[in-house]
Formats: sequence, structure tokens, C-alpha cells
Amino acid sequence: MRRIPIRGRVLLMLAGAVLAAPVGAEEDDPLRHFPEGPNRELVAHFCSACHSGRIVANQRMNRQRWDEALSWMTERHGMPPLEGEYREMFLDYLAQAFGEETAQQHRRLPFAAPPARRNPFAAN
Repeated sequence: MRRIPIRGRVLLMLAGAVLAAPVGAEEDDPLRHFPEGPNRELVAHFCSACHSGRIVANQRMNRQRWDEALSWMTERHGMPPLEGEYREMFLDYLAQAFGEETAQQHRRLPFAAPPARRNPFAAN
């Protein structure tokens, strides 16, 4: 019988812990960090397919920088390209909801939420 190396066993345990973790509010409500505005639902669901809405909410960029960020995500991370009127809809929402002007109105959110449960690998 072939033995799994220790590194493999640790990765399997970590994967099991992640899969067993309860679903938190972030996963339950992709709109949570997206303020009201035209195209909110479209942008929130598209963005939260790959990352937390907190990451988007912490970015305070002008329209040009949001445009560059969308291009970067497409080129670097394989995001489906947004073109034409869809790109304009996204840029309108992102620049209005998370623009440089709104930076002082909102406090920055932590990227990671507190653990949903006790870390099974932490010392007692």
C-alpha cells in the first residue's frame, strides 16, 4: 500500500476543513457589500463568482482605473471579457459605487471575515 506524504495529508485535512466550514453571510448574500444603484445585481453576481464583495468594496478607483482593472482580470485571471454596453454598465456602477469620491464616506472592510468556527489546527 502506498503512503501519502505528510504534505499531502495536511492538504487533504485543510481541504476537508474548508469544505466542512459553514456557509457565512458573504456566500448567502452576494449583494451585501454592493450599495444600491443601477446594475447592482449584475455587477455583484458577476464579481462574487470569483472573489468576495469585500475586495471590490475596498477598491476606490476612478472609472479609468476600474477599466484597467477589468482588462487586467481578463488578461491575467481569465475573467470573461466585458465588452460594449455591458462593460459600460459595469464601469458606470463601479465608478459610482466604489469611486475615489466615495472613499471618505466608507470605512475599509477587512478582506477576511472572522472564522466561522474554531480552527481545528490551533493549539488549545
